[in-house]
Amino acid sequence: LSAIAKGRFSRPDPYNPCGGNMRTARLLTVAILLAGVAPALANAHFKLLEPASWLAEDNRGDPQKLGPCGGTSASAGTPSGIVGQAVGGSKLHIKLMETIYHPGFYRVALAVKSREELPPDPVAVTRETEKGPWSVSGAIQSAPQRPVLADGLFIHKAKPADPYETDVQLPNINCEKCTLQIVQFMEEHGYNKDGGYTYHHCADLKITADPARPIDKGWPGQ
Repeated sequence: LSAIAKGRFSRPDPYNPCGGNMRTARLLTVAILLAGVAPALANAHFKLLEPASWLAEDNRGDPQKLGPCGGTSASAGTPSGIVGQAVGGSKLHIKLMETIYHPGFYRVALAVKSREELPPDPVAVTRETEKGPWSVSGAIQSAPQRPVLADGLFIHKAKPADPYETDVQLPNINCEKCTLQIVQFMEEHGYNKDGGYTYHHCADLKITADPARPIDKGWPGQ
């Protein structure tokens, strides 16, 4: 097969002029069948549109592999310097575009004092393949617990044609620079060293509590 890839074909047999072509065709057929046995390694990507990301993103939404807020092990990324404004106890609009499709779902969480408050990535159920572990599904909180605001968003098995949009309820708190985290769990995906089976985006938010509502004291610093 390597000879075929490099363009080195055997000379036709003068007694069987089709022999070389037939051997080439058989080898190509075997290669195609073998390629179909192993899962294809495809990296999903998404771009955070609203609120604005804390990192400068390219058209695919990169860099986004490294937890908890993007970047890669090779490059931390360039901070955008954007701090959005939000009112505590209100709905926050979230909009994102899946730039490279992969089946899976999304989760939203909030850290108030430190990004160390953010939860671990969704626990993955995996299967073993010749290329290593492969994700089958990820854990979803049916009743999200603090600091998770919403889980199991945009569950999909087909390529989306439009951006995903939703509103999530913010706690009624005060914080100068909270971190809103949006992650994508990818099903049918190989393990990557930076983010496992999850890609990560964050937005910095200044949240001002609504004085007409009680403070949600269960959150840090309230």
